[in-house]
Amino acid sequence: MFRKFLTLIAALVLPFALFAQTDTVRLGYIVSGKVLDGMTGRPLESVHVSVPERHYATVTNADGEFSIKSDQPIIEVVFSYVGYRTLRQQSGTKKMTVRLVPESIRLDESSIITGDPYEIVRTAVNLIPDNYPDHPELLECFYRETLQKRNRYTYVSEAVSRIYKTEYNGTVYRDRAALEKSRVLLSQRSRDTLSVKMQGGPTQAITFDVVKNPEILLEQDELKLYTFEMGMPLYIGDRLQFVIHFHPSNPAETDWALYHGTMYIDRELLSFTRIEMTLDMSDVGKATRLMVVKKPLALRLTPKELSAIVTYRLQDGKSRLEYFRSTMRFNCDWKKRLIATSYTLVNELVVTDLREPAVQIPRAEMFRTNDILSEKAAEFQDPDFWKDYNIIEPTESLEHAIGRLRRGR
Repeated sequence: MFRKFLTLIAALVLPFALFAQTDTVRLGYIVSGKVLDGMTGRPLESVHVSVPERHYATVTNADGEFSIKSDQPIIEVVFSYVGYRTLRQQSGTKKMTVRLVPESIRLDESSIITGDPYEIVRTAVNLIPDNYPDHPELLECFYRETLQKRNRYTYVSEAVSRIYKTEYNGTVYRDRAALEKSRVLLSQRSRDTLSVKMQGGPTQAITFDVVKNPEILLEQDELKLYTFEMGMPLYIGDRLQFVIHFHPSNPAETDWALYHGTMYIDRELLSFTRIEMTLDMSDVGKATRLMVVKKPLALRLTPKELSAIVTYRLQDGKSRLEYFRSTMRFNCDWKKRLIATSYTLVNELVVTDLREPAVQIPRAEMFRTNDILSEKAAEFQDPDFWKDYNIIEPTESLEHAIGRLRRGR
């Protein structure tokens, strides 16, 4: 049962353990740059960046910056973002500045979107076997996990991983993840010895695949617990989307916490393109039971936020997992202390390539749902550690944090 799909462990920091590494295709061609809002000039985060006719992809960081790599010269790059016009641009130089233009929607009377939003969602659920891969696939991914104590980073972990996904007319129980390269940077300050650890690492993308794991939200009995409302349509890429908001109908009547959020459903195919979810915090006890596995008895942990975004990309007639990001905010304090400490834990994964053939991950290499990345990774000093992989570029603040953690300050 995946209802406890995000879990925290409050415990003492443990030493590094091990890492796994395999060979990959050398990606010697690189294009980097920055993506801005064409109207305001502000940086755009989580823009999907890809190479046409190839499977290489990444997303922009919080500063709007990206770096994408290929085993062949990169002639064009495609940029796609919610509510903006898809841009296909010649790479020209190795450093690009890209401006995306918001997509205006003009609907005539015959195109006005109507209908029961609940029925649209239910139909989209029934069409999942048609709209998503009907055969196993092997995905190469980049995963990052960060922990902030107040406004200071105390923990950064990164991993290149592969995820084996079975067909979408099955379940997530046979899907597997494995590490290829990983590293962890931990604060050496004695007052940072209390660490919050997340179970699952890159397997979170398997659990967060809401379309394939309906127990979280899309199961028939689960849908009946929500109220659905139609929002204004918008474009993701060049495809018009139904925008459907949902919230718990009667949250007090369930024994577990439900969600508020928004679904983006392709108007033509009725496939889920993007799902945004925020855990209902009206009952802190329910939220705590969902999020926390174990903690010292003297520690009080109070959840403040649990939110997640999962996106899918249409390619070759099928929608595939593209990206997910989750954010946890919570307070921790010892019972004898008067002031609580705030923490923010963010983890994100982007699918950077599709591998052939789709070879099942051996059981001995599996990263399990109860594994903790900080206990499965070793720190590397090699400055070219990620050179052969597409990654999520670190933000300026995260780059500074990594430097401080390396110096042990």
